[in-house]
Amino acid sequence: IAQAKHAGLTVEAGGDALATQPAAGGAAEGIGIAIAALVLLITFGSMTAAGLPLLTALIGVGVSMAAIMALSSAFGLSSTTGTLATMLGLACGIDYAVFIVSRYREERAKGHTPQEAAGLATGTAGSAVVFAGLTVVIALAGLSVIGIPMLTKMGLAAAGAVMIGVFIALTLVPALLGFWPNAVLSRNARKHGRIKEGGTNNGGSRWARFVLRRPLPVLLLSVAGLGALAIPVMDLQLGMPGDEAKPTSTTERRAYDDLAKGFGPGFNGPLSIVVDARAAANPKAAVTTIEKKIKATDGVVSVSPARFNPAGDTAMFTAVPSTAPTDKKTQDLVKTIRNQRPATEAS
Repeated sequence: IAQAKHAGLTVEAGGDALATQPAAGGAAEGIGIAIAALVLLITFGSMTAAGLPLLTALIGVGVSMAAIMALSSAFGLSSTTGTLATMLGLACGIDYAVFIVSRYREERAKGHTPQEAAGLATGTAGSAVVFAGLTVVIALAGLSVIGIPMLTKMGLAAAGAVMIGVFIALTLVPALLGFWPNAVLSRNARKHGRIKEGGTNNGGSRWARFVLRRPLPVLLLSVAGLGALAIPVMDLQLGMPGDEAKPTSTTERRAYDDLAKGFGPGFNGPLSIVVDARAAANPKAAVTTIEKKIKATDGVVSVSPARFNPAGDTAMFTAVPSTAPTDKKTQDLVKTIRNQRPATEAS
């Protein structure tokens, strides 16, 4: 490739053998952490109280990703496995730590010592953390029922990340509260040494009062905002992403586009057809007949020569559709070929 480019040719590479691996983490995770930090800062009114759940969640994700990377070769884990584990590990890790910190602040406001408040927070809010974590773990483990190995591995790896988040919320978070008992309190509480029972007048409480005063306008604005966020679902295409989903900065995407321009959009997604001709009197003649019928189907551009197994009773060939792999017409073509199977076998 390098020699061809040096000679002045335009060369792009595609296929699994030369596929570039995406970097672990990315802009999406960074944006999510930034938004979570902003929400926590508004809610708690304290940089430390907002940063503690983020710190412990990142530690949990780090431990989870280290375990996934260590086991990836032995169990054949893909990059998507780590992505799902990171997403759920961050979400649950932040959420569970917030439970503990919020209850700790409440117990401190009631006059308990830092050690008592940490113990009470872990003993009360910790029960909710365990229950919530078990619910998520059971749901993720349920992906194994589908029977698809990749989804099973993704679900179990993500369940492991959630379990680590639960353990950290029950151990590391109370330990950090013990080391810095006043750090997660509000600024006024740290400055004046007084903690008001019932919470402080921070951004979260002010927002709650605003919502209670104007519930209907807030409800309507929330529904409108959710509707705006859901607009992209109208163009949602379900399926396994290929090179067409990669950014144009990657050589795989450019190779995909060049092949589509040069040989048609269906060239990137040929249909594999297997013919079991063991029951036919003349297997080669039967395969030839099926080839002709598939080639004559509307939406098929060409078919490749059939390749037989050593016994000569089973063959495979590919059919190139006229539309792209993700096109609805390609899905209809597959359904048409399958529906024509009884008539094709009878002939």
